[in-house]
Amino acid sequence: MTAAVAPRGRTAKRKTKLGAPLLLLPIFAFLAVFFIYPVFSILAVSVTDRDGVLSWTNYIELFRGYNIQVMLTTLKISGWTTLFTILLSYPVAYLLATARKGSTNALMLIVLLPLWTSVLVRAFAWIVLFGRNGVINSGLVSIGLVEVPVEMLFTVFSVVVAMTHALMPIAVLSMYSTMQNIDRKLELAAATLGAEPGNAFWRIYFPISFPGVASAALVTFIVSIGIFVHPTLLGSPSERMIALEIIEQIDVLYNWGMAAAISVMVLILSIIFIMIFDKFLGIATITGAQGSGGPSGSAMRAATAGLGTMTVWLSRITGALMPKRKLTDGQSRRFALNVVAGLVLTFMAAPLFFLIPVSFTESAFVEWPPRGFSLQWYEEYFTDPVWREATIRSIVVGLATAILSMLIGVPAAFGINRARFKGKGLVLPYILMPLVVPNIIIALALFYFFAEMQLIGTYIGLVAGHTVIAVPYVVLTLIAVLQNYDHRLDQAAWTLGASTLTAFRRITLPLIKVGFVTSFLFAFMRSFDEIAIALFVSSGLQSTLPKKLWSEAHIAVSPTLAAVSTILIAVVALVVVASELLNRRSAGQKRT
Repeated sequence: MTAAVAPRGRTAKRKTKLGAPLLLLPIFAFLAVFFIYPVFSILAVSVTDRDGVLSWTNYIELFRGYNIQVMLTTLKISGWTTLFTILLSYPVAYLLATARKGSTNALMLIVLLPLWTSVLVRAFAWIVLFGRNGVINSGLVSIGLVEVPVEMLFTVFSVVVAMTHALMPIAVLSMYSTMQNIDRKLELAAATLGAEPGNAFWRIYFPISFPGVASAALVTFIVSIGIFVHPTLLGSPSERMIALEIIEQIDVLYNWGMAAAISVMVLILSIIFIMIFDKFLGIATITGAQGSGGPSGSAMRAATAGLGTMTVWLSRITGALMPKRKLTDGQSRRFALNVVAGLVLTFMAAPLFFLIPVSFTESAFVEWPPRGFSLQWYEEYFTDPVWREATIRSIVVGLATAILSMLIGVPAAFGINRARFKGKGLVLPYILMPLVVPNIIIALALFYFFAEMQLIGTYIGLVAGHTVIAVPYVVLTLIAVLQNYDHRLDQAAWTLGASTLTAFRRITLPLIKVGFVTSFLFAFMRSFDEIAIALFVSSGLQSTLPKKLWSEAHIAVSPTLAAVSTILIAVVALVVVASELLNRRSAGQKRT
């Protein structure tokens, strides 16, 4: 019996070793055509003048005073956004990682709701809050703290606050993916050996969680460089960011070469930050993987050791402020954490709900408190064919994007998780590149590429462009799920004669179906919310819902936008709740 089974066991191993790299071919080919080639094509455009002649004029103009000032402003706003995002997100991620499972599920719903809500909806929420007749100013005037409204809109303050709010869910999830792998008994063991709560946290827990903090900072900083929605709707014309400059060079000045040169500069800066990150921690830590870090294990240890002096002083200060209790009796510490994390979660969730009352106002203007009660703005949305067609188009493109992302992302996730081959360490960074390249650059690159292929304003162009930025989320989600999957189940099925497809359909899929649903939803929502690619790739009336919202916001911020935003919030809330119920149902089936 043993002799008969052994050859099949070796066949299963060969099947895993030889078949897994082939699973990576679809995503490699797709990204090579729709991401690598278009992005590098920008280099050629950036070294030509308006007549298409080879010239360095764009780069000479690029390093003049105005452009340098715009870049410095971008780095300043991105730096402040990253700092506040990390400081506010860490307590929430720590609470998620250390809370009971039932509480974690409820808290995760609060984190996911703004993440899956349109970035334009979140920007509109801050307009309602920060406007001269908005929630905050109305409250300050009514209680007598100020006599006239405070100018909060169209300032660096409003941009940093709104960008921080938009990027916090990504930072929380990035840190949480690292923290959930940290053994909670480490702090308890330190307390048993006499360490004070503050000392145990700063000397043990924080250094171990530092890779998650660093990866969250990297993604937040690079994404914030390419953000243009918040600076446009909330920012000051005197504090321009680089993404707005790229759009203006195309839409106003028709200077594509200069736009490409600016994009190349931003891309080079992003690559520098990524290389520094990879040197010390390794790009794979973005997935929450633990290990020695980047190319050198000593580099990771050096980065952690570099925290030594700082953590000693932080532990002393925290230990002096905290009551001298052991960790198992640290009710004061837990209460403080709950208060701080609760305030941050309120900051994440509350702004969205101020849009809902505004959508029912009788007034033609966005103001607080809203006047009367009316459904006219919902009627305008449902009866206007332009709004209706834009919504249908976004749904169709989102579903097609999600399907395509799953078709190429699922095999890639299995290949990365199971394969053992030379050069595997380069695979994940290749797939994750669309995450760490600013979206505005990807949109511009696809615009040039699709113009040559005559795909501007087509469904194929929109779906392909959205898939570029959606498929990394599918791969990351499924890798996280597969890390907890016992692959010996598949090997046992192969040993007993099951084909690869049969084993996947009868064993693997039922066990990880929640991960599949979550990946599909992530891809759909990422497509549904995408504005940069829609601005460049769609044309004329063939616009998506985010592009329609963007166009309307430039004309006037009307209650119709609040009505559309309210509908989107309700849909997202239903999707999140349905996903959570499916997750609980699946968990219950596993226990039984």
